[in-house]
Amino acid sequence: MYNGCIPAGAVGGSWCATTSNYDVDKKRGYCKSHSLKDRIRDGVLTSTQLYKTPRSRRFNGENYAAALGRKKSSSNRRAIHEGYEWYDKCYMRARNNGLFAADQKLKTNKYKYSSAIHTRQNPGGTRRGLECPEERDYYPYWHPTPWKDIAILADDKSRCSDLVRKSFNTKPYHECIESFIGSARKKHYSKWNNRVQCTANGGRWTELHNFLEKAPGFTTQAACEGATNPSNKYIWGIPYDTKDGNSKECLVALEEPACKQSPWTRSNHLGNGQGGSASNFTWNLPYFPSETPMTCVLRIRYNISTGDFSKSTDSKSNGKKRSPVTQDPKVYLSSQGKRLHLQLALNTNQYGRTFQDRSHTFVLQPRPNALKFSTIYNLNVRGKRGNIVQAYPAVEYDFVPNNLKMTQYDMVHIQWTGSNTNNAGAEGEGKAGTDRSNLVSIDNLMKNYPNNKTSMLTNAQVMWIYHNVDSISAADLTMNLASSGFYRCINQGKCQTYALDNKRRKMQDQLNNAPASFEGVVLRFKKGTYNYMCTRNNNFTNRNQKGTITVN
Repeated sequence: MYNGCIPAGAVGGSWCATTSNYDVDKKRGYCKSHSLKDRIRDGVLTSTQLYKTPRSRRFNGENYAAALGRKKSSSNRRAIHEGYEWYDKCYMRARNNGLFAADQKLKTNKYKYSSAIHTRQNPGGTRRGLECPEERDYYPYWHPTPWKDIAILADDKSRCSDLVRKSFNTKPYHECIESFIGSARKKHYSKWNNRVQCTANGGRWTELHNFLEKAPGFTTQAACEGATNPSNKYIWGIPYDTKDGNSKECLVALEEPACKQSPWTRSNHLGNGQGGSASNFTWNLPYFPSETPMTCVLRIRYNISTGDFSKSTDSKSNGKKRSPVTQDPKVYLSSQGKRLHLQLALNTNQYGRTFQDRSHTFVLQPRPNALKFSTIYNLNVRGKRGNIVQAYPAVEYDFVPNNLKMTQYDMVHIQWTGSNTNNAGAEGEGKAGTDRSNLVSIDNLMKNYPNNKTSMLTNAQVMWIYHNVDSISAADLTMNLASSGFYRCINQGKCQTYALDNKRRKMQDQLNNAPASFEGVVLRFKKGTYNYMCTRNNNFTNRNQKGTITVN
């Protein structure tokens, strides 16, 4: 699932970086403007984002100025995935009391009621970033959410139609909308999680819609719905991030999430499936009609199921006496009138629980006109610095996909990301704390030396490249990929500062001073089989970072 993409920010025409290790020219810096408070971003610091609870003594006693003051206390130097108001909403909204909590005793917020931050999995209301524990732990969620569903991999494929139907991509959900005390201004949170209590307490139970992006150019329902075309559907409704709780807007509808049978994986083996390959899903990136760059983050949630209670178990089974499972229970085996007492290792807040992984932020860019209707595969790098133990639960470096099959009419976007702030002490090549990758041709996967005579790139046509010199020669492109973008050409006459023969600027041979990330190049290959590797990380005794592209 990916978060609500937002237009990528820029300041003074330069990209607004969100990490301290921005480009080597140092011309692009971190933006500190207040407008970034709710922007999806990575952080300069790894600390959890700041949050202050309402100061009012009553749950409905806060005014707008006080709420805004709390929001301003968040840090522009810390990461944001969900926004500040999303966690506020979760902290204040009463939890779903119909959920199964086993024998867990859920705590309360400062107003003495359990809210959506308290779940069986998170009974103490521990905060992690600005995520909402109730939304994280349950799917499909029964309130609006800023996340957009990509795919559902179900344990039982027969459940797919119901899961897709209840996805917020396809079904609008309701929320209680109230006003701040002493004001007509919409309040972004409410205690009430159902229609009856909402309306009884003066709120409006309002239907809200999810969306891919907004289409503000269409200002009437007729114009909006009339813009629907084979590529995108347009709907007229109140968006989940509504400013006033009343105004309908033109929204680009989301597609139904894909739903399929989840693949078999071996327990305790990091998601490796049959045949030894990692379980995976191929995501076709969405098309944004505005063609505006969108900043996104990817979240993958996965549930560890159990057969000790059914999916329909609810609050009727709560409490130690009624719950089908209890904390570290003592059991016994009996035979011939004798009992053998045993204790199980069973934590009921971890039983049938939800795990998740998240990406750093990434930007979905509009395609150049020449590439609009082509199939483009993404060739990237996964894993991080460290040996197999230090990298866990991630993996060591690997190209992904490392065995790409495509046609001569398809294209491949080669790119990768790295880091200058990897964990201290993690083993690897080059400068401690750094992640680097590059790409050089090899004859076959048994080879560990690059082919200096023939490059796979002599059979490639450059369709797009990050520095916009599409006429780059195969020899120059070879140096560009081998140096992770440190060099763009061989001779100074072509690219001056970034030339290989510029004696004032030299790359360290393990890429220590090369860019951590490589924005990339889009290539079209002739028919053939092409093998490649990374010179820095392909440590023969410890790890293999190689790959193959087969073009038919």
